[in-house]
Amino acid sequence: MIIIKTEKEIDTIHEGGKKLAEVLKQVLAEVKVGVTTETLENLACELIEQFGGRPAFKGYKQSHYDQPYPTALCISINDEVVHAPAIPSRTIAEGDVVSIDVGMEFAGLFTDMAATVAVGKVDEKINKLIAATKKSLELAIEKVKPGVSLYEVGKTIEDYIEKQGFKVVRDLVGHGVGKEIHEDPMVPNYPMEQCRKILLKPGMVIAIEPMVNIGRHHIITAPDGLSIKTADGSISAHFEHTVAVTETGHRVLTE
Repeated sequence: MIIIKTEKEIDTIHEGGKKLAEVLKQVLAEVKVGVTTETLENLACELIEQFGGRPAFKGYKQSHYDQPYPTALCISINDEVVHAPAIPSRTIAEGDVVSIDVGMEFAGLFTDMAATVAVGKVDEKINKLIAATKKSLELAIEKVKPGVSLYEVGKTIEDYIEKQGFKVVRDLVGHGVGKEIHEDPMVPNYPMEQCRKILLKPGMVIAIEPMVNIGRHHIITAPDGLSIKTADGSISAHFEHTVAVTETGHRVLTE
């Protein structure tokens, strides 16, 4: 069931989203050679507490995994697409591609966002991947308004990504967000046929999150049961914003 949020709830989600954006900004500023993922995790937890929030992912129980998620951050490096925990700690190296996904509960409501950065010098194709993934999210957000289908939103992402020579991950999708960290509807990053009938309405709040691979779109689950990796070992990038549908268009709640 898709939960329609009130204007007051969306205002509160936006308040939390602005705080979450600052958390991610400060964490990304510390992504450097020699920094550990545990250091980034500790910083995120401190900042979220300072802003009066609660980490949305830490302690979250996923249906396919019998243990609660262990960290506030998902820090996915290189061929890791999403969901890699920040602990056990890893040390960031020159040339790494680091994606950080973070969610927060603030005043009982949730926001979710992600971004990818390259550390030091990387191949130009990797820079193009990161830029294209970010741009595809921006193009998708521009499509958001009442009456537009989620099929069209996904098509916008995949059409752009395919033209750049990359592949959209098809086995993972975005989602509704607000009352819970994951809600209906699913928000695919490609034109899923069954989403033609899901039309955006004022009060809907969705997390749009293109996940894009340099190589093929196929993914696998790592031995930890949580981390999702590219099946061919290629580099992946991930960007995400929480977006509300308004009467006349949209409102990005995590900026």
